[in-house]
Amino acid sequence: MMARRTLFTPLRVATLFTAAFIWLVSNSPVLAQSLSVDLGPDGTLTGRVVQLLLLITVLSLAPSILIVMTSFTRIIIVLSLLRSALGTQQTPPNVVLISLALFLTGFIMAPTLQAAWQQGIEPLINEEIEPAEALPAATAPFRTFMLANTREKDLQLFVDAASANQPETADEIPLTSLIPAFVISELKRAFEIGFLIYIPFIVIDLVIASILMSMGMMMLPPVLISLPFKIIFFVLVDGWHLLAGSLMQSFTAS
Repeated sequence: MMARRTLFTPLRVATLFTAAFIWLVSNSPVLAQSLSVDLGPDGTLTGRVVQLLLLITVLSLAPSILIVMTSFTRIIIVLSLLRSALGTQQTPPNVVLISLALFLTGFIMAPTLQAAWQQGIEPLINEEIEPAEALPAATAPFRTFMLANTREKDLQLFVDAASANQPETADEIPLTSLIPAFVISELKRAFEIGFLIYIPFIVIDLVIASILMSMGMMMLPPVLISLPFKIIFFVLVDGWHLLAGSLMQSFTAS
């Protein structure tokens, strides 16, 4: 009987609290405000509503767009390959790697972001230019950055695959061709850096495995023994400092 009372007491409290909250909202002139959306005369959608929907769509896609147009792709892949080479499984955790990649991206992309703000976003806010002019002006610094860090071979691949006429200048290259070319160039460079990171750790694994084999400890996993040596090696060479500096220097200034 006592257990049943204990079970239903929280339910009663929650029910009373909900009822009190509904009564308060329905009787308070401040909390009980009506929400209305002006859709124009006769309830038709106006241009403002359409612009709002387009803005919400762009904002929802903005993180993905910015990721593929910045240095984030290369940095996060290199950091993930480093963790795999160390063999530390989930250390550092994903949230740490992503946060570090975001801050390094912000540091590297600071001049580009500042130029995009000054050329496109700030004039649009001040109503100095129209939205149709603000978009090309804001994307121009990103275009310059991507062109400086995209291989000509990758860029030519997508330009040739496009059905449009061949662009005569770099400014005429559409973003639909430039962005995928930039992404695969970033993937290639990230894997190249990852390969160089793997080499010393593979050597440590081979040395530890050879020593264990010579001692007859074939049942002992070499990874279990090599992990502390990998970590101390990475710490002694100041690996985080070297990696962060190398990543920042690997990008061509726009």
